[in-house]
Amino acid sequence: MEIMEERMSLLSVIVPCYNEEESVELFYSELFKNQPFFDEKDIDVELLFIDDGSRDQTVAEVKRLRAQDERVRLISFSRNFGKEAAMYAGLEHSKGDYVVIMDVDLQDPPALLPEMYSYMEEGYDSVATRRVTRKGEPPIRSFFARLFYRLMKKISKTEMMDGARDYRLMTRQMVDSILAMEEYNRFTKGIFGWVGYRTKWLEFENVERAKGETKWNFWKLLLYSLDGITAFSTAPLMLSSFMGVLFAIIAFLLIVFIIVRKLIFGDPVSGWPSLVCIILCTSSIQFFCIGIVGQYLAKTYMEVKRRPIYLVKEEL
Repeated sequence: MEIMEERMSLLSVIVPCYNEEESVELFYSELFKNQPFFDEKDIDVELLFIDDGSRDQTVAEVKRLRAQDERVRLISFSRNFGKEAAMYAGLEHSKGDYVVIMDVDLQDPPALLPEMYSYMEEGYDSVATRRVTRKGEPPIRSFFARLFYRLMKKISKTEMMDGARDYRLMTRQMVDSILAMEEYNRFTKGIFGWVGYRTKWLEFENVERAKGETKWNFWKLLLYSLDGITAFSTAPLMLSSFMGVLFAIIAFLLIVFIIVRKLIFGDPVSGWPSLVCIILCTSSIQFFCIGIVGQYLAKTYMEVKRRPIYLVKEEL
C-alpha cells in the first residue's frame, strides 16, 4: 500500500510597495531568516511584491531578487492606486493556504511569523497584530489615531482595535471571504472585522522604519479615517438628521418668543445683530449636513461606476 506524502502548506506573503527601493532587499533578508522555521513546519513560501506605481527603482530591485529566487513574484500597477488596492491585488493573486500582509519597511517584524503561525495551529482563523506603543510617531498623529478608534467603537458595530496594523496572518477561507467584498471604496481594517472569524490579537512594541520615509502624512490619514467612518457607519447621517430636527425645534421656539415679545412689548426692530448670527450659524449647519450627505453620495457614485480597483502593467 502506498503511503500518501503530506502536502506542504503554502504561505503567501503580500508586500505592498511604493517607492521602497531601499527596503526591498532588507525585507527579503529578514523574512527568510525564518527559513529554518519554514523547513521545520514544511511551509513553502511565495513572496508577492505589489508595486503601487513606484517612481524609483523598486521594480528593478524586485526583478533582481526574482532572478535569484523563483519564490519572488511581482505585480506592478499602471499607476499609484493606493495601499488598499495593493492589498486587494495581493489577496486576489495569492495562492497560499495561509496569507499574510506585511509592510516592506520592517515596521511589521517578520520575526513574529513563527509565533503567529503557532496560534493558527491552535485553530485560529487569523492572527492580527497591534502596536501597544507609538514611540517615534508625532504626538498629534497619535492623539487623532486614538480618537478615531474610540469614535469607531461608539458608532460602528465592526471591531477595530486601537493600534491595529494591516500585518495579519489569515486562512484561505478568510481571504476568500474578504475577496467576496468587491467594494471600490475599501477600508481593509474594517473589512477584517466585518467578515468575522476567530482572531487572535498579538501585541508588540512599535518599530520604526528601517529605510526611507513614510508615505502617510496627517492629511492622508485624516482622509483615510473619513473613508473608514463612511464605509462602516451611518452615524454621520443620523447626526445630520438630528441636527435638522433640533434646529427646527429651536426655530419654532424663537418664533413663539418673537410673537409673544411683540404682543407684550411691541418691539419688532431690535435684535438684528443676533438675527444675523443665527442665520450664519444655521447656514453653516446646513452646509455641514449637506457635506455629510455628499460624502455618502460620492461613495455611492464611485461604487456604481464599477471601475476596476487596480490595473496591472506587469506581472512576473
